[in-house]
Amino acid sequence: MRGVNADSRSVTPSTPGSVAGRLAVPAGMLAATAAAFAYVGAVDPNEPGHYPACPLLRYTGVFCPGCGGLRSAHAVVHGDFAAALQANAVAVVGYAVLAVVWTVWVVRAARGRPMRIELRSGHLWALGTLLLVFTVVRNLPFGGWLHP
Repeated sequence: MRGVNADSRSVTPSTPGSVAGRLAVPAGMLAATAAAFAYVGAVDPNEPGHYPACPLLRYTGVFCPGCGGLRSAHAVVHGDFAAALQANAVAVVGYAVLAVVWTVWVVRAARGRPMRIELRSGHLWALGTLLLVFTVVRNLPFGGWLHP
């Protein structure tokens, strides 16, 4: 099945099926993500014993890029964005990026267009470098403001 793109008048492939059928997978992903955030919002990661400790932090004392991610999610659920940024700034940015990507996915699915994300090696290297710099800086003495 082919549809016409009104902006460029070019022919683009269209995803067959009903709108509800095309939105089923994005809706399922939203439900799973909402359930995970609801659980983290209800079970406080700031109280010991609820979640396993980060093995890297436990055995080396080094904060990994994910350290503080659960505390960050807990703070986001409770609307405390300052605490979320302090717990793990990269995680908060990740939450926002994923929300935008999900929204684009829903709009494209509703219009019958496939969602494709093409990450090139440069994108992956940039993301890896960002996480490495974040990890190094949060473990240096002047990066104490990035400690979870």
